[in-house]
Amino acid sequence: MRRKKPATSYVTDAELKAMRDHVRGGALDKPGVYRMISPGGEVLYVGKSKRVRSRLLSYFRCAFPAEKGARMLREANAIDWEYTPNEFAALLQELRLIKKFRPRFNVMMKSDGRHYAFIKLADSAAPKLLVVRAPTLDDASVYYGPFHGAQRLGEAVRELSDVLGLRDCALDHKMVFSDQPELFETPAVTPGCIRYEIGKCVGPCCGASSVSGYMSRVGDARAFLEGRHAGPIESLRESMILASELMHFERAASLRDKLQRLEDLREEFTRLRFAVETLSFTYTVKGAEGDDRVYVIRRGLVRAEQQKPKSKKEKTALHEMVRSMFSGEMPTTPGVVPTHAIDELMLVSSWFRKHPKELKRTKPLAA
Repeated sequence: MRRKKPATSYVTDAELKAMRDHVRGGALDKPGVYRMISPGGEVLYVGKSKRVRSRLLSYFRCAFPAEKGARMLREANAIDWEYTPNEFAALLQELRLIKKFRPRFNVMMKSDGRHYAFIKLADSAAPKLLVVRAPTLDDASVYYGPFHGAQRLGEAVRELSDVLGLRDCALDHKMVFSDQPELFETPAVTPGCIRYEIGKCVGPCCGASSVSGYMSRVGDARAFLEGRHAGPIESLRESMILASELMHFERAASLRDKLQRLEDLREEFTRLRFAVETLSFTYTVKGAEGDDRVYVIRRGLVRAEQQKPKSKKEKTALHEMVRSMFSGEMPTTPGVVPTHAIDELMLVSSWFRKHPKELKRTKPLAA
């Protein structure tokens, strides 16, 4: 059910002045998160900053009434904040508060997976690639994702299927492979499949492909989606170069666009694999006023947080906790990140991409 937008109530100049005085008198330039709250108690906006006081005061200097900061202040009659040990902690807390309150002035990080999509390799006699909104974990299909934008992902999946000759017909469409001769009473004919006729499908439904031949192409699709093989991209690039050399410029331009879609897809799941496969360690962060923290990160998600141990006993306890968390394989579907964890994984991955030197503060721990 769609949430009804509350009626807008603008605060007075006196209330604005009171909020500004409250910030000036109470806020400190420390890392933290803050909330702007309406007279009715609605959380309008959640933000974070390395210097909370400076950030909040900047809203009161908005030059134009149409600016987002000015509009938020006009609807808020209260601002509260809380400090965090460091900027990384502020980022995590901001995300969690946005997920909890869903403020209408926050645009990012409210999706809960609604703007993501997954690639499904549907389990059948002749597997096919599909774009779905979420994995169904009770079937035998293989999933890859998440990816941004179902429409853009669908275009990339179509290009991948075309390059490899995979079918895109209905899952219940009957398959008739070439190494099943007992099924034929007459020579095989194309059952009205345009993609087979134009060379974009190997034709597992009409006896034009063997089981092993088709499954080899399915294996190529999996290898591409898992980052082990760039064959589809190389094939498109060679065709594009050949078309250009033959001065078939329209075809070359079309192939260039197809190539770009597959390269975009590869770039996105490369970022995902970086987070899932490499971000497993303890991460020590210096905190304000000596409040240093240790974060236990596994597969790009923060599993635990505590103060940096100072005694031998505290270090042993931390080691035991981490060992118990890292001791077993996590039961996950291959290539899939749960939708509720997507935004946190992307946040952690983005943090280390923007601050690569922070990786020096990490320590991988074996089980």
